[in-house]
Amino acid sequence: MTPVHFSFSSAFVLGLMGLAFHRAHLLSALLCLEGMMLSLFIALALWALQFESTGFSAAPMLLLAFSACEASAGLALLVATARTHGTDRLQNLNLLQC
Repeated sequence: MTPVHFSFSSAFVLGLMGLAFHRAHLLSALLCLEGMMLSLFIALALWALQFESTGFSAAPMLLLAFSACEASAGLALLVATARTHGTDRLQNLNLLQC
C-alpha cells in the first residue's frame, strides 16, 4: 500500500470512526460525513488517473457535486434544528415529537 492510498484510507476510516463514536453534535456528524466524502473524492480521482481512462474522469466531479448538495442539505437541517430546538445536540432531538 502506497503512502497516498494509506492517507486517504485512514482519512475515510477516521471519518467513519468519528461518525460512529462521537455523535454529540449534529455539526460534528456533518463534518465527519464531509471528510468521508472528500476522501472518497480523492480516491476516485486517483483511481481515474492511475488507469488513465477517460470514462471514469467524470465520476469524481459527480461525487463532488453530490457532496456539495449533501453539505447544503445538512447545513439547512442544522439551521432548522438550531432554530426549533435551540441546540444541535443529537441527544436532545426526539424524532417522535414535533
